[in-house]
Amino acid sequence: MVRETAYYDILGVPPRATNDEIKRAFRRLALRYHPDKNPNAGEKFKQISKAYDVLSDSTKRELYDQGGESAINGESSYQRGRCSSAMDIFNLFFGSRSRSRSRGERKGKTVTYCLPVSLEELYNGATRKLSIQKNVICLKCKGCGARQGSEVQCRRCRGTGVEARVLSQIPGMVHSIQTTCSECNGQGECIKSRDRCRHCDGRKVVREKKILAVHIDKGMKNRQKVIFHSEGDQAPGMQPGDIVIILEQKEHALFQRKDNDLLMKMEIPLADALCGCKQQVQMLDGRSILVTSQPGKVISPGETKCIPKEGMPKYRDPFEKGDLIIQFKVKFPKPGWIPTDRLQELQELFPSKSMPNLPDNTEDVYLTDYDSKENHGHQHRREAYEEDDNDSSHPLQCQTS
Repeated sequence: MVRETAYYDILGVPPRATNDEIKRAFRRLALRYHPDKNPNAGEKFKQISKAYDVLSDSTKRELYDQGGESAINGESSYQRGRCSSAMDIFNLFFGSRSRSRSRGERKGKTVTYCLPVSLEELYNGATRKLSIQKNVICLKCKGCGARQGSEVQCRRCRGTGVEARVLSQIPGMVHSIQTTCSECNGQGECIKSRDRCRHCDGRKVVREKKILAVHIDKGMKNRQKVIFHSEGDQAPGMQPGDIVIILEQKEHALFQRKDNDLLMKMEIPLADALCGCKQQVQMLDGRSILVTSQPGKVISPGETKCIPKEGMPKYRDPFEKGDLIIQFKVKFPKPGWIPTDRLQELQELFPSKSMPNLPDNTEDVYLTDYDSKENHGHQHRREAYEEDDNDSSHPLQCQTS
């Protein structure tokens, strides 16, 4: 039972609402009361955002359900250093789970799944269906594993499911450890074969297929988690664990993401780099934008430009966006693209250059193409010739007696 329901009331959901219901309620209210659409609802939007921040986080939600808003704001009796009861002191040293374990309300393990998502889905938002298999309590026997009244408490562990095993015994000191009971396999009770539930074969749980609707909000990031509370494996006397979905962003052919910015490389011809370019880009939401540079504004090879507000939407504030950052690559024309008799005409279009003063013994040399492999071979042959020239061999002499 929750202590306060104010945050649930703000989002318009019941205290037992699932994580999906809370997300849907937040998206609906955020679109309605966002300051960009409703400038007079700034305070209302802050309340909605704060309520969602608490209820969408499993740890904060549990703390709020137990202690209300004062616990979230650090004003609970634990955080002020005062304990209202002996049980508060117990929880302070051993954690709140110790109390639940004493009542047999343990929580199951958290199960994690990875979900590959595209950059388009992170940009536009999406809903993905994920099929999983999990344990659910058998409805035929209601989690008993046998017909009613046939289960018997294990004599070895006396229903605890564990037994103590002595490792060593020294006078006045006994070393032992707790292990799973070998008689009942940790179940705490023994069921005869003829009394076992035919549906679950005495296991108390059965495997069931579950379809999870994973809501991907706009602006979510790589490795971000989506938590489904209490959707994990079920077991008698145990609170179901959580299922955690980790989003894994797939590589995109055009864009790379850096926080809320989108990065891309654009190749333009030399004429566009000198005279101004107009290039079409297909965005992640299906729009086409025309990237235009100012006429006469020269774009250098490797230069980086920016288009504001065309990047990724901000998480939980999708009306705010990052920037689109473009790095330009200039494509130069191939040799022979212009007749030689027009080179002088082209040269006159560029700023004039001054000729250096050359001495009388200056020689004209011309550039040729460089092949690193061919020049490497020439070097080896030249070194071999030099070794042959430097080889000083001694002729054999006949020995005379």
